[in-house]
Amino acid sequence: MIIDVKVPMLSESVSEGTLLEWKKKVGEAVARDEILIDIETDKVVLEVPSPQAGVLVEIVAQDGETVVADQVLARIDTAATAAAEAPAAAPAAAPAEAAPAAAPAAAQNNAAMPAAAKLAAETGVDVNALQGSGRDGRVLKEDVQNAAAKPAAAAAPAVALPAGARPEERVPMSRLRARVAERLLASQQENAILTTFNEVNMKPIMDLRAKYKEKFEKEHGVKLGFMSFFVKAAVAALKKYPVVNASVDGKDIVYHGYFDIGIAIGSPRGLVVPILRDADQMSIADIEQAIVDYAKKAKDGKIAIEDLTGGTFSITNGGTFGSMMSTPIINPPQSAILGMHATKERAVVENGQVVVRPMMYLALSYDHRIIDGREAVLTLVAIKDALEDPARLLLDL
Repeated sequence: MIIDVKVPMLSESVSEGTLLEWKKKVGEAVARDEILIDIETDKVVLEVPSPQAGVLVEIVAQDGETVVADQVLARIDTAATAAAEAPAAAPAAAPAEAAPAAAPAAAQNNAAMPAAAKLAAETGVDVNALQGSGRDGRVLKEDVQNAAAKPAAAAAPAVALPAGARPEERVPMSRLRARVAERLLASQQENAILTTFNEVNMKPIMDLRAKYKEKFEKEHGVKLGFMSFFVKAAVAALKKYPVVNASVDGKDIVYHGYFDIGIAIGSPRGLVVPILRDADQMSIADIEQAIVDYAKKAKDGKIAIEDLTGGTFSITNGGTFGSMMSTPIINPPQSAILGMHATKERAVVENGQVVVRPMMYLALSYDHRIIDGREAVLTLVAIKDALEDPARLLLDL
């Protein structure tokens, strides 16, 4: 029986996707639930599994094509499984030494993503010699770029660029990168964004973490980081100033009676912001575990659309890359975002004395259409106070 392989249902916020690379060729046998191809949307990469075991008899949509929900991608003959397996033994008569030599090359060629293969052809990089950093060892465009950037004079002086050469390359934006650019531009155009700054003494949190991190990890099976304290402090501040947790819908202000906190996480495909739903009901351990799980899913390309949908407030940590201060851009339809930065020892005055403390600059960008400067400043002060005196979080002060 011939059955169709279709694009899975997409969320309301995702209308189409781009086919990346077929993992099977026409005539090859496929197992039930075996991944046939990935679809890149503006939020996540979706895997398309085979609905039944059989033989791939037709590929309807090719690599790089734009597809929509429920569109037919390929067809499988479920009755041809045995026929597909039989020829597999035929090449046994081929020279034994030829098979091992050919197999790795084929596998590595299949592991190169379309953009990576295109760039490799343009730059002369041998993708078969690269160790892919993508999911399942796939060679990504970044891998090719890194290989191309390595000094080539020693290896191949004959192809060195002439003096004064000004090389350029043009590659299309990924669907995710294009969507991020679109949303950030829209955010700046549609919101009246202002940013207020403050600084926080991280010593109380660092001391608390140092004292309990080993016991915490032993008890909960996850490391005690800093982000969970910031989530808790942000939730406490949002409870005091609900408008910062609100959003604009036309001419209405929507006040959310829940706290869904987005956490910005880097991934091989770019920045994603998965949501900690009902963060006010989560323990420190719950938050840390959720962040670890999301980070792994982002690295493996397993983030789902549902993980990124919604959110009432976001936190981003540029400090992991060394940023000292920045003005984060609001993630619509949210109305505010907290920016964390690098912690550095600085001289500060306490009780008339100059002392050295580990200090971090905080930034709160907010939509001035609904959030006044007073609420924004007081929200950031509340976050600062909670971090500098963690007991406030326990006593709900």
